[in-house]
Amino acid sequence: MRSFAFTPAESVGQAVSAQGGDGDAAYIAGGTTLIDLVKLDVMRPARMVGVNRLPLNDVERLDDGRLRVGALVTNTELAHHPLVTAHFPLLSQAILAGASTQLRNMATTGGNIMQRTRCPYFRDAAAACNKREPGSGCDALDGINRMHAILGTSEHCIAAHPSDMCVALAALGATLTLVGPHGAREIAFGDFHRLPEDRPDREHEIEPGELITHVTLDSPVEGAGAHYLKLRDRASYEFALASAGAMIAVEKGVIREARLALGGVGTRPWHAQEAEQALRGQPPETVNFEKAAGIALRDASARQHNAFKIPLARQAIVRALEKATQAATDS
Repeated sequence: MRSFAFTPAESVGQAVSAQGGDGDAAYIAGGTTLIDLVKLDVMRPARMVGVNRLPLNDVERLDDGRLRVGALVTNTELAHHPLVTAHFPLLSQAILAGASTQLRNMATTGGNIMQRTRCPYFRDAAAACNKREPGSGCDALDGINRMHAILGTSEHCIAAHPSDMCVALAALGATLTLVGPHGAREIAFGDFHRLPEDRPDREHEIEPGELITHVTLDSPVEGAGAHYLKLRDRASYEFALASAGAMIAVEKGVIREARLALGGVGTRPWHAQEAEQALRGQPPETVNFEKAAGIALRDASARQHNAFKIPLARQAIVRALEKATQAATDS
């Protein structure tokens, strides 16, 4: 592993100043992804700014019902927090479906949002990867692409976004607070992760030196049931082949509100907004869930080894919507 300098920060301002908008510097908290990539020689920061001492580990409910989460709240703390389990169960379920207990104890909310793909070609410094080295090509296009994306792909990149937590945030709706050399700003979670298009190396709408300080979840959907379904090769410590995070609220026999996001199949956390719209005002029946699944996957584009993800994701959507409906009925 290449050597690097380490600078611990005591405040957000100090962290931003130490990072300085330098492309050769990186923030580090839990380090569950960053250190792996440094060891693999995929990321090569000359300096790391430690942010674990920053006062960003609180979870608070705002007067309007939204939930404000500090970027250093660990995945374990967030998944088990009473405000999350009571009002945002989809988020809790999604986090607990990811990684292992040990990793969740270290991984932070902000770090999870910045999590990078597990594409083996991205993580292999000898492979061609436009995400890692722009203009070098994409070995995944004609390589072993069983785990790769079928939604939001381009001729330059088909790497799947790995996070379970981000699928829940896409369905729930959230706002990110970022602080950088030019001050603080907010951005909708749905606008933060970029599609690869012709610049897969630009993964996030984040400016040089900016640090995620908080995630603020939208107000919960009253009376909604939620379910996160993750389909994978083994029961634990495995990334999704396809996952679906669903919320359903039913009133007078029809769907008043629907939320749906997908994981394992998109180049970013995939918010199926057209499918949500198609569900609203319809009876919560399997035939309508199947129609919504078709809409969500209408633009899916498969490669040689991952065509199975289309029917698999369709099943995940239908089952997640059925389970969410049942949860709404039982509540």
